Amino acid sequence: MTGVLTCALPIYSIPAQICGTASGCASGGNGTARGTAPQGSLYIPVQATRPNQYLGAGFFWYAEGNSSYNALQIDLERRLSNGLRVRGNFTWSKNLDMNSAPTGAQANNQAQMIMNRNDLRMDWGPSALNPAAQASISASYELPFGKGKAVFGNARGVTERLAGGWQLNGIATLLSGFPLTPQDGSNRSGDGDTRNPDRPSLNPAFAGPVMTGNPNQWFNPSAFVLSTPGTWGTLGRGTYTGPGLADVDLSLFKRIAVSEKMNLQFRAECFNIQNRANFGTPNAIVFSNGIVSPSAGLISSTVTTSRQIQFGLKLIF
Repeated sequence: MTGVLTCALPIYSIPAQICGTASGCASGGNGTARGTAPQGSLYIPVQATRPNQYLGAGFFWYAEGNSSYNALQIDLERRLSNGLRVRGNFTWSKNLDMNSAPTGAQANNQAQMIMNRNDLRMDWGPSALNPAAQASISASYELPFGKGKAVFGNARGVTERLAGGWQLNGIATLLSGFPLTPQDGSNRSGDGDTRNPDRPSLNPAFAGPVMTGNPNQWFNPSAFVLSTPGTWGTLGRGTYTGPGLADVDLSLFKRIAVSEKMNLQFRAECFNIQNRANFGTPNAIVFSNGIVSPSAGLISSTVTTSRQIQFGLKLIF
């Protein structure tokens, strides 16, 4: 499936060129760092100012683009005997686009804007909002107590009110991690787009796993290097994956008949019963002032609460 999406594009950046000189080309844009781009490479030429030096910062919404979504989806539901009902669904998907976070509030695991406004293909990659796999399993079970059930089937009066009407419910939610895009933390290309941190390159001298799975440093920043000033890094968008999620909620309901048309429901609910720490998005900024940031890959938040238990009464009529 393909569609149209909205991209945020900088309108004040310096256009890139292809170096045609055998000895290399002076690169660096309007940044303070300078470099030499090799022949045939894409680079930002040294330039004192942006195309419009009177425009401090700005971008426009480019409401065109490409997206591609393919998925395997399975949904199973089974009503078993004796009050047991089970439902499970699973989605294995791949969602590709050029930009998924046109506002700063959405840009947690990727940069807000595309890297090169003249080459949108440089940002073609996994959508920031699409986990590769997600599953949900839910079940409800009417406990076999009370009138007409296996236990206390002949109960009457107070015994029936206490023993009957119990229902146990549960839901488990599983998600693989969302795509993650490490970023430079600065406008390394010097194209003037200071709102949008560029992406680094892989360190050719690095050996070992890039992803550590440690919430104190989810990825190893030594796996990345800054590109030559005036060029963009070679790392793709959405190359890595953030933390997954696993959550189990349980509840116990008790129905008490008040009248023919009115019931009182007692509810005991437990959220995140396993008290699992479901971590948020790691800090994607790898470098600060040209050196590795001490907070690169650090996770400082969770996306679910710790275990919570609550009780309530609900009048149904």
